[in-house]
Amino acid sequence: MDKLRKTIATSVLCAAVAAGSLLSAAPAAAAAYNGACGSGYAVVNRIEFPDNRGTAFLTYNSSNGYNCVVTVRTNPGAATHMEAMVRRTGESAWVRDSGDYTTYAGPVYRSGAGYCMNWGGTIGNATITLPATNCG
Repeated sequence: MDKLRKTIATSVLCAAVAAGSLLSAAPAAAAAYNGACGSGYAVVNRIEFPDNRGTAFLTYNSSNGYNCVVTVRTNPGAATHMEAMVRRTGESAWVRDSGDYTTYAGPVYRSGAGYCMNWGGTIGNATITLPATNCG
């Protein structure tokens, strides 16, 4: 019986060590929305940069019908080119905040009630966009 308990305890310990190894090998957490759009805005969509450098967030305020976009770096650091952008589908001009930032770009706002939105962001040399989403 003692041998069986020792075998089970060893098996449990090995499983715990293996699980810990898997957890420590997991990728870093994605960037979190920072609330930059203000009160009343809730995240309705997000685009994560494929290399985990950050996330572009689309938020919406149902009381005023406006969308807001913020691009947030996962690991803030030295200033780099960043951008947050939004436009209604069918419009040619983007509403943008573009510059060299350490943490986030934006917020940028566009009325969105009754429209589909094109939106996205840039961090460094990577740009991500989604066309015609969050219609309504």
